[in-house]
Amino acid sequence: MKRIVIIGCGNVGISYLRKLCLTNVSLDISLIDIDEEKLEGEILDLEQSLVYQNSNINLKIGSYNDCDNADIIVITAGPSQSLNDRLSDLNSANEIIVDITNKLRNTNFKGIYLVACNPLDVMTELIAHYTDHPYNKVIGTGCMLDTARLKSLISKKIKVKPNDINVYVLGEHGNSQFVAWSNANIGLENLSQFLSISEKDELENETKEMGSTIVKHKGYTSEGVAACLLELTLVILNDLKKVYSVSNYNTTYDVYLSTPCIIGKNGIEKVINIKLTDEEEEKLEESSEVISTALDKILPRELY
Repeated sequence: MKRIVIIGCGNVGISYLRKLCLTNVSLDISLIDIDEEKLEGEILDLEQSLVYQNSNINLKIGSYNDCDNADIIVITAGPSQSLNDRLSDLNSANEIIVDITNKLRNTNFKGIYLVACNPLDVMTELIAHYTDHPYNKVIGTGCMLDTARLKSLISKKIKVKPNDINVYVLGEHGNSQFVAWSNANIGLENLSQFLSISEKDELENETKEMGSTIVKHKGYTSEGVAACLLELTLVILNDLKKVYSVSNYNTTYDVYLSTPCIIGKNGIEKVINIKLTDEEEEKLEESSEVISTALDKILPRELY
């Protein structure tokens, strides 16, 4: 039976947990959160919902001792979402991650970290650094979520199913993200045959603002990123070797940012070196600089 530990059971963590409970995978799931009373209620509620499902899920309030034999640790802990730039939460997010990783360092965890806390790229890199875990086994959801948002918007625009649209959002999970339009296609036909330049610009900006739009309307985002976490979990547990634009350590720019990667049981098994235009390369470099500047505020490079 596979073992998963979820650290941080707020809106994202609980949404991810609910989705896990709907799978056919046998799982031991341990939940770690400062509000254990709420966790008790969530567990009771979910256990009763599982009565009518053919599932084999064991839920419990966990501790960091459960991390020793876990296959995957999912970290969703972080400050409450706001309408501000994700980087505005940098210091408070770091304090939370420092507390968590101090405890994780005392475990014998050898599996894969999945990270979904903002500012995403910086926090993912800090988790890798603070825990001294292999880079390929520390993965942030990153622009996998933004790519899903973009595919959804394009799908509604041109009436083609999202899974048949081949496009990636790259760089920061934040304001400096960009779309690699030069590689975007349906079948083998470039998306430029379906979308005008102005339409592409509109869709790219709408994708970039989607998180704030959702927070404005419902107060937080949860379902999209939880779906990304679920997909990554299943890809890893089943060694599916699928490609997603996730936050990973980039050797060229020496920071975590999103580029397409093949993901399997060992985490990131290969980074796809896609050919970008000069303009897109500049955007990727600019995005890396945004992340690097934010990271330096917390962890100056001379301390690496």
